[in-house]
Amino acid sequence: MGSNVKHIVVVGAGYVGLSNALVLARHNDVTLVDINPQRISLLQQGHSPIEEEDIEEYLPSSNLSFALVDPDVYKGADIVLIAVPTNYDPALHHFDTNNVDGVVEAVLSVNPLARIVIKSTVPVGYTFAKAKQYPSSEIYFSPEFLREGKALYDNLHPSRIIVGVTSRDNERLAFADEFINLLKAGSDEEEVASFVMGSSEAEAVKLFANTYLALRIAYFNELDSYAETQGLNTKEIIEGVSYDPRIGDYYNNPSFGYGGYCLPKDTKQLKANFASVPNNLIGAIIESNNTRKDFIAEQIAKKVQGIDDPLVGVYRLTMKSHSDNFRESSVIGIINRLEDKHIRLVIYEPLLKDGEFEGIKVINNLNEFKSQCDLVISNRMDQELQDISSKVYTRDLYQRD
Repeated sequence: MGSNVKHIVVVGAGYVGLSNALVLARHNDVTLVDINPQRISLLQQGHSPIEEEDIEEYLPSSNLSFALVDPDVYKGADIVLIAVPTNYDPALHHFDTNNVDGVVEAVLSVNPLARIVIKSTVPVGYTFAKAKQYPSSEIYFSPEFLREGKALYDNLHPSRIIVGVTSRDNERLAFADEFINLLKAGSDEEEVASFVMGSSEAEAVKLFANTYLALRIAYFNELDSYAETQGLNTKEIIEGVSYDPRIGDYYNNPSFGYGGYCLPKDTKQLKANFASVPNNLIGAIIESNNTRKDFIAEQIAKKVQGIDDPLVGVYRLTMKSHSDNFRESSVIGIINRLEDKHIRLVIYEPLLKDGEFEGIKVINNLNEFKSQCDLVISNRMDQELQDISSKVYTRDLYQRD
């Protein structure tokens, strides 16, 4: 590493934090910190706490160290990158930013000269408000555009890099360019589109981008609902629609609904941001997703009509392949609706070891699971279900996310 090496502390060892730490550690001295001792222990042993293909190949690095969160770790850091959770709080109608608030305060209390880059998703205007709260600080916002299970790949091959500044003075603009170059240097791409903009605009980019993706999922799910109720071939319709280059043959695979870390909370936050702005579309996306789950649950109930005390098996709780995320999974929304219909359920989820999930029995033996169930539901079809495909209910047409 040359003379321009930065000492960077990354806070949060989830998908965003770990993938950014691995990329930045290619040319910089990086410390990844987390409040979870188990995560740090796994990383110190060379194991990833998140499920992603090939990620452990990048873990052995002399430039990357791991530690539990401690204010002393921020001392001497040139840059502190914040990648901690910000869940949507339905009572407050915005993200719970307490985790980010705490890190900002802790960093500035021991290292007021550190440049803070927020990667956590926050409400529009949050970074600017923080900069006003701490007027002598330098706080930036840089949205991430990562897929679950593909976070490292997406950081190595970024679609674009954005840094938002709270003031367009020369010093802040210069650092924004510098941080963009740090991420570019860690990527595998020679050319990456990059943008420096206001921090509030950068925050809006994140929310609008994810809400568009949610819109696209909701659109093709409603297309599928129509085709299924009318006895039409969904796949033929989707292919005919998607062949238009303005629409494109991607992100069009029907599902049980959108879910995961980002889309549910980001769409709700954007809807909240529109509280005083005339709109119809943003709120309709959220309602469409709820309607889709209602529809799927009804279709499943119809499939087991006439069976005496049917047992419906839920194959995997994760949102996507190569994911370990249950949070806001659309499958859980289906489970809740089936329970309301008093349909007996059993779950196959190898990531769960305690024998039950929210009071529902978990079977870890796949053959036992398949033999017991009258119907198996799966958000995404898997090769290991092919032998019982006649009793699998899925809307997955393309065997991809």
